[in-house]
Amino acid sequence: MTADDSFGRLEDDDYPAFTMGRAAEMLGTTPNFLRAIGEARLITPLRSEGGHRRYSRYQLRIAARARELVDQGTPIEAACRIIILEDQLEEAQRINAEYRRAAGPPHPPAAA
Repeated sequence: MTADDSFGRLEDDDYPAFTMGRAAEMLGTTPNFLRAIGEARLITPLRSEGGHRRYSRYQLRIAARARELVDQGTPIEAACRIIILEDQLEEAQRINAEYRRAAGPPHPPAAA
């Protein structure tokens, strides 16, 4: 991979571009918070060759949502569960919308 290829990947939401320290700084939190949401299996950071945690933009958005809930007084385990359920609901709604589009417009009731 060339330097140009690596630079282009920084725009990729799933590219693990951020170290734990940088991610914590960007979120205004601590590395312990990131470890806690990792232990709760909300996000699973990738590991560098040296074993250091690396976070993607997508993971940082999820972590920011967790921090928002925790800042509002929600216990971290509950915040993680809420986010997982929100994600599942969003996916179910997306699938439902696809089924509705595939089925086409509803048919009017037949006249008796």
